[in-house]
Amino acid sequence: MRGADPRVVLGLHRSCHERRLLTGALELGVAALDTSSNYLGFRSHQVLARTAGDLLPKFTVSTKIGYFPGRDGVEHSLDPVRLHAAAEQAAKDLGREPDLVFLHNAEHSLREAAPHHQDAFVQACAALDTAVAKGLCAAWGVASWDPSPLLSLIDMTVPRPAVLMVRAGLLVGSRTLDAADALTKAWGLGSGKVWGMSPFVGSTSGPVWARIDPRVFLRDSSQLSRVQAAFRVAYHLPRVGSVAVGTDDPAHLGELVGALAGEVEERTIQEYRSLLRDRSRGQPS
Repeated sequence: MRGADPRVVLGLHRSCHERRLLTGALELGVAALDTSSNYLGFRSHQVLARTAGDLLPKFTVSTKIGYFPGRDGVEHSLDPVRLHAAAEQAAKDLGREPDLVFLHNAEHSLREAAPHHQDAFVQACAALDTAVAKGLCAAWGVASWDPSPLLSLIDMTVPRPAVLMVRAGLLVGSRTLDAADALTKAWGLGSGKVWGMSPFVGSTSGPVWARIDPRVFLRDSSQLSRVQAAFRVAYHLPRVGSVAVGTDDPAHLGELVGALAGEVEERTIQEYRSLLRDRSRGQPS
């Protein structure tokens, strides 16, 4: 087996949660697992415990709370009582306390909470802070698909998360990248405490990956495929210490682990971000 590399997190979004995937991940040295209470039709925790309960102690396990079964299928809530109950349920269903629980896409409910959106965010974060204090999880974080609405809410009243998770990769827009950087700075988080997610926006077979060659961002591209290069570059857009990536194929996961050998040309990354900002400024409002 390879030594565990904390920079790769196996994400279970859209995954079938098969045992062979988890054993394959461990064989590759990928010992970090990320799921959510609403994955697999709100059954992710129970299925993991049933099919791979003996393997879970070998992983650091993170999950997310914030989405709940609703009248129309799924609803989002920042209600601290519901969040605390969800943290309790996650530990119960997994058969162990998660190492990390994320507040999932808080921005989803912030518009509905106006003009008290900051209070709602503070109370939601405080609920996860309390969950840590009560031993329901080892740490808590914030996972945000669109972090921009959170920026105006950050002040001394907001509890500080241990980890921030944001979108990462070549398909992330300038506004989101800049917001992620600003949140990282506001919370005083080093890059090791920032995770990226969805580096391929769902699929490596999308037409965009046949039209661009991410290897231009690498110092030596001769050994890596386009998919591997795109994954390696995701650690720099924005700068993150870990990337959560979903797959049901251990071979694909192995390909991505192999991408970590690549070296990114930082100057090219900065030029690319400048181009993104220029394009963003030129777009009509």
